[in-house]
Amino acid sequence: MKLFFSFCLILFSLNAVAAEGMLPATEYKYVEASIGKGKPYFLEIGSESCHSCQTMSKMLYKLKESHPEYNIHFIDVKKERAVAYKLGIQMIPTQIVYDAKGKEVFRHIGILSPVELYSLLAKYNF
Repeated sequence: MKLFFSFCLILFSLNAVAAEGMLPATEYKYVEASIGKGKPYFLEIGSESCHSCQTMSKMLYKLKESHPEYNIHFIDVKKERAVAYKLGIQMIPTQIVYDAKGKEVFRHIGILSPVELYSLLAKYNF
């Protein structure tokens, strides 16, 4: 029994460390209500358990820390499976950029390099 509790404690500790420095998930309904209202939006669609998604999330977390005014959101499709279908997500991570009018102007599957990410944000006036 002690072994079981020790294992659970280690598992929970590792999960907490893994989530550290990651962009927290936002419910899609809150993001959807704001898209197209004068500012561009960057959506990171993925899962907290996906290694590539974690890599992107950590990069976006650092970016959001230095630019809190940017509309950058992480949507966790494990928690919101219907959103994946609604957005036409086939693989994760997927990044979607909407312009200020709410039109989808960019979609990418996989990890963006920091250079690609910053040029994308500059191109769409974040």
